[in-house]
Amino acid sequence: MLQQPNGLFYHAPDVPFFWGRGNGWTAAGMAELLRSLPADHPNRPRILESYRKMLATLLEYQGENGMWRQLIDRPEAWPETSCTGMFTFAMITGVKQGWLQGSQYTRAARNGWARPDQLPQLRRRRPGGLRGHEQTKPTTVTTSSANATWATLHGQAPILWSASALLR
Repeated sequence: MLQQPNGLFYHAPDVPFFWGRGNGWTAAGMAELLRSLPADHPNRPRILESYRKMLATLLEYQGENGMWRQLIDRPEAWPETSCTGMFTFAMITGVKQGWLQGSQYTRAARNGWARPDQLPQLRRRRPGGLRGHEQTKPTTVTTSSANATWATLHGQAPILWSASALLR
């Protein structure tokens, strides 16, 4: 099972890393699924429990700058825009739907949402440059590579999702 006892998901069964973007897709997907499932759906309680467990753990790993990292639980990993946008969307949706109780979720969503004003200044580092998608896999990431270059931004769509969730 990919979801671990702390609520976060491994990248793959044989890749025991909590990849930010992969967990972001899961958090956003569960939020959308819960919005669509009927209240009496037999799997809804299990999905809601999984969603709440994940979002509670994410609170622990949000950086002081409002962002989450490319590898969620690794302080040496860089802040990552797409997972920040997806986690923010999932939290906004959960707060507005009443699935997440407590000011800590509102605060985390607000701190994540505050990032769009700084997105043009943020860049992600990839070891060895921009050779391909494989450079984003957590198993190939290093933060001390002497020849690391800056890559393009990710996360514009999740920021728009967050805006739409705020407007709902």
